[in-house]
This record gives sequence, structure tokens and C-alpha cells, in this order.
Amino acid sequence: MKNRVGQVNGITEGVIWKQLLLFFFPLLFGTFLQQLYNAVDAIVVGQYLGKEALSAVGGVTGTLINVFIGFFVGTSSGATVTISQYYGAGNKEGVSKAVHTAIALAIGAGVVIMVVGIFTAPVVFRWMGTPEDIMPYSITFIRIYFCGTIPNLVYNMGTGILRAVGDSKRPLYYLGVGVALNIVLDLLFVAVFHMGVAGAAVATVISQAASAVLICITLMKTKESYRLSIRKIRFHKKVLAKIIRIGLPAGLQSLMYTSSNVIIQSSINSFGTNTIAAWTAYGKIDGLFWMTMSSFGISITTFVGQNYGAGKYDRVHKGIRTCLIMTAAVAVGISLALYLAGPSVYILFTKDAQVIERGVEILHFMVPVFCTYVLIEIISGALRGMGNSFIPMIMTGLGICALRIVWIATMVPVWHDIRTLLFCYPLTWVITSILFIFYYRYSVKRDPGLQALKG
Repeated sequence: MKNRVGQVNGITEGVIWKQLLLFFFPLLFGTFLQQLYNAVDAIVVGQYLGKEALSAVGGVTGTLINVFIGFFVGTSSGATVTISQYYGAGNKEGVSKAVHTAIALAIGAGVVIMVVGIFTAPVVFRWMGTPEDIMPYSITFIRIYFCGTIPNLVYNMGTGILRAVGDSKRPLYYLGVGVALNIVLDLLFVAVFHMGVAGAAVATVISQAASAVLICITLMKTKESYRLSIRKIRFHKKVLAKIIRIGLPAGLQSLMYTSSNVIIQSSINSFGTNTIAAWTAYGKIDGLFWMTMSSFGISITTFVGQNYGAGKYDRVHKGIRTCLIMTAAVAVGISLALYLAGPSVYILFTKDAQVIERGVEILHFMVPVFCTYVLIEIISGALRGMGNSFIPMIMTGLGICALRIVWIATMVPVWHDIRTLLFCYPLTWVITSILFIFYYRYSVKRDPGLQALKG
């Protein structure tokens, strides 16, 4: 099929599970490479600079970075949904306005996040109870990292634009270039030039900038409706309002997630440097699960967005059901693999026996409960594709973030054990999944297009 601007659009036709997987795999490899960015920093720093530096790079700093960057990426999903709906409906002018508004938003947000992040990081680290032996590493790394915020956000937004029109391959290629560059520069700056954590941060910034340049060149050279022109970059009020309306709840949802993670990290800090280092390494190991869930979530958002925009409501419903089945099956497989192979992977990050022992304890507690998260990712992604993100944000805020904070504030001081802290994850995932099941059924009943598909 061709939409009204003559573009072949495979997402709105063909076998559903094949279309989902064709979109999913490039996303998976892309998120794998994104995780590799952080993992390489952690491996090089952990092996050459010790567990204090490892605790800082990706642990303490990673939590704060995710607060800022995660909020923007969540908000930018509004641009992805908006563009995918315009593209699916064949609205060429709408696509163009949305692209230029999205890039303007990335640049403006990049300036704000850079300034705020650089100046507030030391205060936040102290508020989190960061140990003094980690503090200098953390401040050095994060200030350099935030200097590269603008290219980071431009890359993320550019990737979202390409994914919105069904192109998930080129972002993967460009990210691969960035990761390869990051590996080389990490080893060069840390192992050869002995620049410490500053070298790891500089390597990351340069690599992200290279990926951003490649994305921008692609958008500027295309002849399609999503072509980027530097002189046209500006805010279009109506399009910006739509992007914010759809994306802001997702951004706030991400902010609530990451804010609760700040509370969790603060509690982790109370267990000492060994636990902090183990938690940092665990965050890289379980990245295999999270990048897979994220890839399925983005796939269903784009799939639903384009089919919903094209009025193909039968494919929307069938696509959600198919994606849930595939995601659940993959989640079980990953959980088994991590449980069996995960402990040996810790050796990549550190040789410290105490850190490895604590890391295995965390891994074996968490991995068996991963499957309880699947419904949240897929249903919330599908609802965003329909332009419905406010209520999912509220449910996530209450069911996950608020409940986690209550659990940590009330239970962890009484039973000061790492397993008590970790239990907040399955507890909140199960409760929030139940909320999403009921809300999705309610949404289907109220949507004019989907109502006929009930049952």
C-alpha cells in the first residue's frame, strides 16, 4: 500500500508479527549498542581505576543523568507519535512541521539541561548520601557528560523521527559508529593517556556527537516529507502543543521512575561502596532485559501510531495482542539466561570478591521477577501510540514510583537488608500491571474506532 504522499508504508500492511519483528530487531540492536556505551565506560573504569570509580561512573552519576535525559526522551516520544500519526495519514505538511519543531525542542532542552545539570549535580550527590571516596569521580564525570547534552538530545530526537516513519536501521548504523568510537577513545583516554574518569566522560561526549552529526546529515539529505532544513528549525505552536500534550505525561512518567531511582540509589548508598559497585555492574548486566522491553515498547508505539492514524483499528488490536505474547516469551528466555550466566559476567567489571558476591545476590533476587513488568511496557506503549498518555502516567506514578518511595521509607529502615529494598520492584510491577489491564479494557470500550473490536 501507498499512503497519500506516495510513500510505501509496510507497518500498515502485511503479517503483523513479521512487521513487529522487522521493526523490533534493529531497535534491539540499537538499544544494545546504547547499553554498550555505558557498559564500556564501566568495564574500562572498573578494571583500570578501581571500584570507587566504577561506583561513580554509571551508578551514582547514571542515576542523575537518567533523571534529566530520561525526562526529555519521554517527552520526545510525543514527537515520535505525532510524526508517525501524520505520516500514517499521509499529512506531508504536518510531518515537516513536526520534524522541525522536534529538533528545535531538542536544542532548547539541551541548553537548559546542560546548565542545570552542571551546577546542581554536586548538591544532589550530597543529598543522595554519596560516599566521600566516590564524590570526586562523580562530579568530574557528570560535569563533562552534561557538556555534551545538546548533541545527545539531537541524536535521540533524530532517532525518534526516523523510527516514526518506520526507519529503524539507519539509527542502528550510526549508533554502531558511536559505540565503536567510544570503545577506542575509552581505552585511549583511560588506559593510555591516564585521564581517569574524565577520559571516559570525554570519550562518551565525542561518540554521542558523532552519532548526532550522522543523524542530522541523513535527515537533511532525504527527499521525503521528514527532510530537515536548518533554516526551518523553529517551534510551530499547534504542533508543539500536540507534542507536549502527548509527550509530557511520558516525560513525567520517566521523571517519576528516575526520581524513585534516586531514592533507591540513596538507599543503596547506605550499604557502602561494595554494594554501590555491585549495583552499578548489575545495572549493566540487566540492561539486556530492559533494552529488549524498551525495543518492544517502541515497536508497538510506532505500530499502533501509524495504524491508528491510518484508521486500521483491527491491526491496532491484533498488534497489541501479538506483541504481548512475543514479549512475554522473550522475557522468560532472557530471565533464564541471565540467572544462569549472569554471575560470571561480573568478572568483566571487577575482580573484587566482595563486590561479585553482593552482585550475584542482587541478580538472583531480581531476575526471576522480570516477567511481572511486561504488561506495563507494552500496554503503556500502545496507549501512547493512540495519543493516550496522561492516565498511564498517573497510574505509573502511583503504582510504581509513589509505592516504591513509601516502601523504602517505611520498610527498609526496619529491615535494613538489600533484599528488603529490592522487593519494591516486583511489588510495584504487579500492582501497576493490574491497573494497566483494567485501564486498557476501559479505553477500548470508550474509543469509537476500537469499540467494535471489543472481545
